[in-house]
Order: sequence, then structure tokens, then C-alpha cells
Amino acid sequence: MSHHPLHLGVDEVSELNHQLSGKSAENIIEWAHGYFDHHMVVTSSFGDATLAHLAWGVSPLIEVVLLDTQFLFPETIAFAHELRQRVGGVLTVVQPEGIAPDVELWKLDTDACCAVRKVAPLERLLEGRHAWMTGLRRDDSQSRANTQVIALDPFRDVVKVNPIAAWSNTDFAAYKARHGLPDNPLTAKGYASIGCWPCTRPVEPGADPRSGRWAGQDKTECGLHEPRVSRVTVSTR
Repeated sequence: MSHHPLHLGVDEVSELNHQLSGKSAENIIEWAHGYFDHHMVVTSSFGDATLAHLAWGVSPLIEVVLLDTQFLFPETIAFAHELRQRVGGVLTVVQPEGIAPDVELWKLDTDACCAVRKVAPLERLLEGRHAWMTGLRRDDSQSRANTQVIALDPFRDVVKVNPIAAWSNTDFAAYKARHGLPDNPLTAKGYASIGCWPCTRPVEPGADPRSGRWAGQDKTECGLHEPRVSRVTVSTR
């Protein structure tokens, strides 16, 4: 089997991390867009405007995807469309297949709900792609502290590009201020990390931003960035 030029090996990824780690987020996105072109997709939860603004600032042709679980806050969906109109860019909204919008699977099993409403749509989206860009940052949480700028996701056979992996919360705030980016309207209501409305709560000032996600549960990730969860098979019949 011939080696596809867009498939990167472990050694190539290690070398790219060495080359790109000191570069700006814009430089990293420019490299990824130039290398992967339309074989790359960017996912944003639109809890904030940063990643989409960065990507579209490099090229409005970069596809940014919102994974609409059908339980997103209406404010988040409106925010995504407003940002697209303001910046100009390609926005794709992807919804789950094979489960009705009113099936409240989250009441029974939040892992299974995330698997069918978020992880499965991502994996369909990534079929035939070679790169997936995310807004993961090491400062997000302890579980993300080792996030690399370039990584292999062997479960999905894609290269994962994390252009703001090294950004501190100060870097994040400075970029937002420099470009006058709007907040997701829920931010003013105390929501520091914004997901689906059944499983997202406001947090106290100074608290871990992700403590409002799946509050009261031993769960901190939806499974997009934990491939083992994506193996869950859900029957909705």
C-alpha cells in the first residue's frame, strides 16, 4: 500500500512539534492549511470566538464545524452564526444521525449520550480527512496539560492540530481584547465552559472553568479527545 503524502508518521509528527512549538497560532494554522488544505477540518464548540476567528483570519475557506448535539444552548448556535457573518468564513453545522432530537439519553447515561450525539458525528465528519484542528489548551485542565501542537489520533487516523495548545489564560484574554471579540452571551451568566444545556452549569468566580461541565459526576470530557469513549456503540431503538 502506498504511503499517502498527507499521512504523517510518529517521527514526522515529533519533528513538526519541534519546528512549530515556538511559532504563533497563526503560523501553525497557516502551515496546517497549506499542508492539508481541504483535507483538514476545524471543530469549535463556540463557547468562545477565538479558534474560529484565528482560522478564518488565516483563510475564510477553512471549514469550521459546530457539532450540534441538538442540546446546545440556543445562544451558542446564534453566536456561531453571528461570528460567521461578522468575520466571513465557511461554517458547517453537523447534527447526529439515528437519534431523535427529543431522546433524553443524557438522563440515563451521559457517556452514551456524548458518544451518539457528539463523537459519532465527529467520526463521520473525519472520514476521508487527514487533519483535525481543535482549540485544546494545556491550561484548560489537568487532563489536557500534555497537549501537543501536533499529535496523531490513531483511532481516527488523522493528525490533530492544536494551534493554541501553549496559550495561557493571559494569552487567550489578550487575543480577545486585541481583536475586540465578543463573548458567548452565556459567559456573562457565569458559564465558563459551555457545552450542552442539560450538563452545563455556571461556576463561581475563580473556580475551575470545567467544573460546570457534568457537575456532580466523575466526568470531565465528552469523548472527542478520549478515543476510548468513541468506541461506545449506542442503540436508540
